[in-house]
Amino acid sequence: MALPLLPIPGIPLPKQQQSLSSNIRRRATTVTAELQTAVVRTGGTDFQFPSVDAPTHKVTVHDRQRGIVHEFVVPEDQYILHTAESQNITLPFACRHGCCTSCAVRIKNGQIRQPEALGISAELKEKGYALLCVGFPTSDVEVETQDEDEVYWLQFGRYFARGPVERDDYALELAMADE
Repeated sequence: MALPLLPIPGIPLPKQQQSLSSNIRRRATTVTAELQTAVVRTGGTDFQFPSVDAPTHKVTVHDRQRGIVHEFVVPEDQYILHTAESQNITLPFACRHGCCTSCAVRIKNGQIRQPEALGISAELKEKGYALLCVGFPTSDVEVETQDEDEVYWLQFGRYFARGPVERDDYALELAMADE
């Protein structure tokens, strides 16, 4: 079986190869269209490709850990974290999927839409917490980064009957002696 010849600009292909080449192009177009459709479907119901005409909002992030204030503009249909990174602004993050609390912020002013934020409860959202990795600005917004452990404790602390686990040096010594 002969392999199809690839077209080279300026050099005509034999008739048989021309029809094969157009079939390959037609299949590639179909596959590309199918892939684009699949990408849109996998993004969830709120997923949209970034629009050139989307309204933009000024986002101000007070990074408590670094003592820096960042101001940048984010289109309403793009994630705040991704837009910050595209402008070479470094913000805390870990999973990028809204499942942890590394990029958690407390909203001081404005609003953030975050339908995919699984890492924080509805209760914390109501108290003004948001996740930058899956947050879309819906107005000019001012936020302050939070300590990940602090947000984790707010989220899950009530489930630990005695509060945070404290280190028990005696138990540690016993465990080390067994090794």
